[in-house]
This record gives sequence, C-alpha cells and structure tokens, in this order.
Amino acid sequence: MANKVLVAQGGGPTAVINQSMVGAVLESRKFRNVELVYGAFHGVRGIVDEEFLDLTQETSHNLELVAQTPSSALGSTRDKPDLKYCQEIFKVLKAHEIGYFFYIGGNDSSDTVRIVSEEAQKANYDLRCIHIPKTIDNDLVENDHTPGFPSAARFVAQSFMGANLDNWALPGVYIGVVMGRHAGFLTAAAALGKKFPDDGPHLIYLPERVFDIDRFLADVKATMERYGRCVVAVSEGIHDAEGTPIVVKLAKEVEKDAHGNVQLSGTGQLADMLCDEIKNKLGIKRVRGDTFGYLQRSFVGCVSDVDQREAREVGEKAVQYAMWGKQDGSVVIERTGFYSVDYRLAPLEAVAGKTKVMPDEFITASGTDVTDAFRLYLRPLLGSGMPDAYRLRQNLVEKVLKK
Repeated sequence: MANKVLVAQGGGPTAVINQSMVGAVLESRKFRNVELVYGAFHGVRGIVDEEFLDLTQETSHNLELVAQTPSSALGSTRDKPDLKYCQEIFKVLKAHEIGYFFYIGGNDSSDTVRIVSEEAQKANYDLRCIHIPKTIDNDLVENDHTPGFPSAARFVAQSFMGANLDNWALPGVYIGVVMGRHAGFLTAAAALGKKFPDDGPHLIYLPERVFDIDRFLADVKATMERYGRCVVAVSEGIHDAEGTPIVVKLAKEVEKDAHGNVQLSGTGQLADMLCDEIKNKLGIKRVRGDTFGYLQRSFVGCVSDVDQREAREVGEKAVQYAMWGKQDGSVVIERTGFYSVDYRLAPLEAVAGKTKVMPDEFITASGTDVTDAFRLYLRPLLGSGMPDAYRLRQNLVEKVLKK
C-alpha cells in the first residue's frame, strides 16, 4: 500500500474543522509506515489542480495553533463532484501514490469519498478512503451530532440571548434568520438563550414544519399582545405546504447558487420581507430583522470546548480506522450515558447524500417552539462557560402623582 496521506476540507467552514484536520495530520505522522502527509488547497478542486501542501514539514506547535483557529486552514470548495470529476480525483491520487485519503465535510463530501472509493476498487488500487464528519447544519445521518454544529449553536444561542436583552429594553419585533435549508437544528438552538419565562425567542420556525404567512402574522400579533414585544427565530429553509421556499413566494427576484439552489439567507431577503409583512399587515412600527449568514460558521471566541475535543477525535479516529482497518467508511459520533460519546466507522453508502432532520420529539405541537427533549440534547454540546443574562428585581416604588 502507498504510504502517502492526503487530507482535504470541503463545504462551509466551521469553528472546529481545523481540529479535525490537525487531528488527522498529527495522528498520521505517528505511524511509521506513513512517508508524507499532504493537504489539498481548496478541497477536491485543489486535488484536481494538484495544489498540495506538504504538512509533513509543518511543526506540531503551529499545527496546534491552527487547530484553535476557526475556518478552513486548507481552504474549501463548493464543487459537487460527479462521476467524471471523481475519476479525475482518483487519477491524481494514483499519480501521487496516495494510499490514504481523508476528506472532512458534510453530505456531498461523504458522497465524493464514496465514489472515489469505488473507483479505486474498480482499478484494484489499494486506497483507504475515510470521510470525516463536519457541518453546522447537524444533518448527517447516523450521527448523534456533527462537529461544527455545537459551536455554531452556541453562537446562535448567545446571539439570541443578546437580541432578547435588546428587545426587552426597547420593545418591538425582532427577527433573526438562521442557516438551515432542510434541517432546523441550528435555528432551534436559539431556544437555549432563554432564561426567564417571557424571554425570546418567543416563536421558532423550522423547515420541518409547513410555514403559513397568515398564521405567522397571527402568532406575532398574539405574542405582542401577551408580552408587548416579540423575538422570532426563523430558519432560512422555511417553506409552504407544496415545499416552495417562502423567500421564493415573497421575492420578486430570486438568486441561485452554482448548483441551481435558491439562495436563502445569503441575501437577507427573507428577513426583510417578513419584516415588511409585519409592518404592512399588522401596523407595528418597530420591526427589525437580521440574517446571521456567515457569522454563525466561524465566529472567533465563541467555540464549544466539547466541539473542539470531538472534532479533534474524529480526525484521529479516521486515521486509526484507516491504518488498522480494512474498509473505507465515514466516522460516526454516538452518544453514550448522560453525556459522553463513542465513535464507529459506518459504511459510506449509509451516510453519503442523505439528510437528517429534527425528530418530532424535539418540536412542540404548535410547531413554533422546541421541547425539553431538545434542550437536554443540545445543552451538553454547547460546552462550558456559557454566559447567562440577569435582570433587576421589580421592586417598584409606589407612584405619588399618577396613582
């Protein structure tokens, strides 16, 4: 078997993806049979273009510093390889005598690893292909959760904690649009920012439930009547009963990405349009909307220590499975006990191209909030040192002039 290792990062950056990369690199360098460890610049695009970095020459100290740094240190790509593309990837791997291929990414990345693995088998080339999980959407099947999600969830929870404080001081309607095309895990994390019963978010809208604009307006109106204010968490992927994204229904013009997917939260349209609906149809003047966008992916200083540790371990486990095992696969995180995890290697076809969504037990009957089961699921992932928000006690002084 060839003794060279290649590591690549794909898809959206996260706060801890470098932990996985460094874990794979340092663990690989422990094995005597490993001759060289390469990193591909900008994921699979870098592989096809033969843009490699020799990580064998990098110091362990600098690798550790990079591991603590958010975003993708090797760069990434949004390329979605088909069979022909993967054949080009395999051609390069074979030319450089790569024996171990580690690709850190989400659904599409796992599918790429699957196709490359199959190409190697057809050619009778001894190549071990391991997918290392990563995505802030938390939508990889087989996994209890996915590295990158806990840190992004921590950011969302803390952001809504701050937005709620602002909204309490100056009441009105606030809407925060969070990433999540098909799965609402990240948007649901906003609920972990609540401390007091009347704290926001008061309403949470997820892609797992049908979104009706009239019901949305009624919910906002009822919340305003009850609390005098309203904080709303909305997933970018909310859709109507036919599955049409709400941003498509409300927008006059719709942007699409390189894969033909409708641009959801990147433009800020959804937040603006929902705010306009509230202003125009409910007559509420103070209405504000934010689109979290890229901020939630690699925000410096808001990283879960649990996420960091597990992201490192999936990188290490990937190498161990590759060196000691005889099959390709995807590293999977399984929860054990109240909170601890274990790892296993799942078949690539069990993970590749599939999407996990929030289970019904995590969503309330109203569809506008999450259950305690979700809160118990997420809280350990957010890590230590989560901030808290307090209020002054309402020891009111009796009025003299206006009794």
